[in-house]
Amino acid sequence: MDDLEPLEQREIPEPPKLKDLIGPSFILLGLGLGSGEIILWPYLSANYGLGIIWAAVLGITFQFFLNMEIERYTIATGESVFVGLSRKFGKISPIWFIGCTFLPWIWPGITASAATVLGAAFGFSYSKYIGVALLIIMGILLSAGEIVYKTQERIQKAIILIGVPFIFLLAIAFTKASGWIALGKGVIGIGEGFKFLPKGIPIATFLGALAYAGAGGTLNLAQSLYAKEKGYGMGRYSSKLTSILKGKKENYDLEGFKFEQTPKNILIFKLWWRRINIEHAIVFWATGAVTILMLSLLSYSTVHGLPNIQKGINFVLLESQVFKVSISPVLSVVFLIMVGIMLFGTQFSVLGSTSRIMAENLVVYSQSRFKIEHLPKFFFFFLWLQILAGVAIFLFGFSEPLNLVITGAVLNAISMFIYSGMILSVNNSLLPKALKPSLIRSGIIFLAFIFYGFFSLMTIYQYLRG
Repeated sequence: MDDLEPLEQREIPEPPKLKDLIGPSFILLGLGLGSGEIILWPYLSANYGLGIIWAAVLGITFQFFLNMEIERYTIATGESVFVGLSRKFGKISPIWFIGCTFLPWIWPGITASAATVLGAAFGFSYSKYIGVALLIIMGILLSAGEIVYKTQERIQKAIILIGVPFIFLLAIAFTKASGWIALGKGVIGIGEGFKFLPKGIPIATFLGALAYAGAGGTLNLAQSLYAKEKGYGMGRYSSKLTSILKGKKENYDLEGFKFEQTPKNILIFKLWWRRINIEHAIVFWATGAVTILMLSLLSYSTVHGLPNIQKGINFVLLESQVFKVSISPVLSVVFLIMVGIMLFGTQFSVLGSTSRIMAENLVVYSQSRFKIEHLPKFFFFFLWLQILAGVAIFLFGFSEPLNLVITGAVLNAISMFIYSGMILSVNNSLLPKALKPSLIRSGIIFLAFIFYGFFSLMTIYQYLRG
């Protein structure tokens, strides 16, 4: 890129204790709760049994390694991975990432799902106007916080620390021994009369669930932005994105920093690398995998085999009815409210992350045309542009939650196929030899590239066949 400066040399800072690194992974975990964890994998488990759950474990494992390669570039350079991608692939890169972020994520399926379950919790019929109101509330919350990253981190931490244990206890209470056995078999691909994939499963839905086993789509790349703002590695020298309403003015820089490749500095980098791997493994991979498994197990144990579960997100409402009959109406309402809040939190963070991604890429495209000091304004432009697009989709009547989620998920899976190869290329070509990914990690990312690519091409083929 002709307007990107070379990396300035500085000292790599010492990493803090592990507990002080916790944060960015909560946002990424929260980004996945409302799509794959709450909707798609429980939906598939309710309809086809737990024999497909192996793909959820594989999907979130792929995302763990992919996210770490995204973070690798940022802790080594202090700049977002989007800057690195533009250094490698030129101006086409920021244009591509703006497009493949905006188009898949404007479909407000998660908001429609939140509106459905919250409406049911409080005795209202589903209305598109509830979805519109939720989108506007999210926009106000993101606009009012002083530092955007901190606002997202605090909200997601609160939702996850309350919601995940609640779901875990429900699953334990309602699952019989046969359910746990089915879950164990499903992890290794053994289902009820099939192995790995049941006959008749919609490949588009499966691909969407695979992409959303974790965050999904370009949202995984937002981990680079949050690692930078948390101060991981050379990101310690970076500025923070503030609100144009309340935040103080920051001096922003796209370009990052490099450090001298001495044995001492390489050891410091490896210590950073070890600690953020642990942080991400605990918060994102382990907590995310347990959440997917427990929500899918809960769905299977309560509604598998019942009629009407193929109709959108009816399986969630049917689960609440089981709780109402089996224990009490209060638990039914609490369950719906908790699911609604988790869905709200996901869409809230999706809006924050996608707006941040598009604003960053707009500046990366041309610093001379789109000034870096206007980054907060670009963020809020994209934020409210997405909200207005979502409102328009609701008002024009495209409001069936599951179809909206699947539409966005398939588009995001295709983008993951493409950028997983791009990330591998950036880290192996732009980083110093001592900081590059190992052969094993490169191999895992390549496998993810092949896996996402295979199911993306299969989905496109089936679509073209009609």
